[in-house]
Amino acid sequence: MPMKKTARPGLPELSLSIQYPGGKAAAPTRPQLRRWVRAACTQPAEVTVRFVGAEEGQQLNRDYRGKDYATNVLSFPYESGERICGDLVLCVPVVNSEAAEQGKLPEAHYAHMVVHGMLHLQGYDHETSRKDAERMEALEREILQALGYPDPY
Repeated sequence: MPMKKTARPGLPELSLSIQYPGGKAAAPTRPQLRRWVRAACTQPAEVTVRFVGAEEGQQLNRDYRGKDYATNVLSFPYESGERICGDLVLCVPVVNSEAAEQGKLPEAHYAHMVVHGMLHLQGYDHETSRKDAERMEALEREILQALGYPDPY
């Protein structure tokens, strides 16, 4: 799907590309994704969001993180600074399974994973220290609450 550039007064420019190689079933819609990405965006951005199956999710996690299992979201930042550039990869079976296991609505869990991934693209990290994790989680809660979703933790 081609990238679409949008800018409204007061909002940073956003180029968003969405890929559904396994089909759109059970994945969020373009308007939902645009809303979630924009909510977590503090500066102009060029982002691709790709929804994959378990096999591709596992391969990417293994190749780029050395972990041989499919994970919920992977973030691939390409540029930092004045413009956010990067890819988010969401593994549909993992996100849907986690939502069911945690008693969450799939939409709320997808929103959380997109916000979480967008924060990674902006340099936030929850794996380096507990303090960084707490800061990132607090920001996720704030963004998700503003979007109308419950506390993901």
